[in-house]
Amino acid sequence: MKIGGTDYRNNLMNNFKGLVISFILTLVLLFIFAIVLTFTRISESTIAPIIIVITVISILIGSSIATCKIKRNGIIYGGIIGFIYIASIYFISSLVQTGFSVNIYSIIMIVLSILAGMIRWNCRGKYEKIIDKRDYGIIQ
Repeated sequence: MKIGGTDYRNNLMNNFKGLVISFILTLVLLFIFAIVLTFTRISESTIAPIIIVITVISILIGSSIATCKIKRNGIIYGGIIGFIYIASIYFISSLVQTGFSVNIYSIIMIVLSILAGMIRWNCRGKYEKIIDKRDYGIIQ
């Protein structure tokens, strides 16, 4: 990774794109959940667990898209995406909500957000895996 080179800029843009996708996906899924909650008799006790699931899914998809083109340190970049996502959410929440505090759900969200960012789907093709194995001397 070159600090001043195009690799760094490309990684930064991919991370930004993944973060934006995570936020958009969260908004869409929360909007759908709000509609379902409004027109059905789902208990309000399901709100916190559903929000955690929506957040984790959004970060997982966003970090997977962002780190798909990154060949090295995908786990680190994914964790950074999860951390920036949750830090942004908590910063906005602390500005908007008066009695904002950190509770057990907050701690669960922080941990799961970083872990979801670190987990990424394998989006490389079979051909690229063969090339990687040749690079490491596994296949001659």
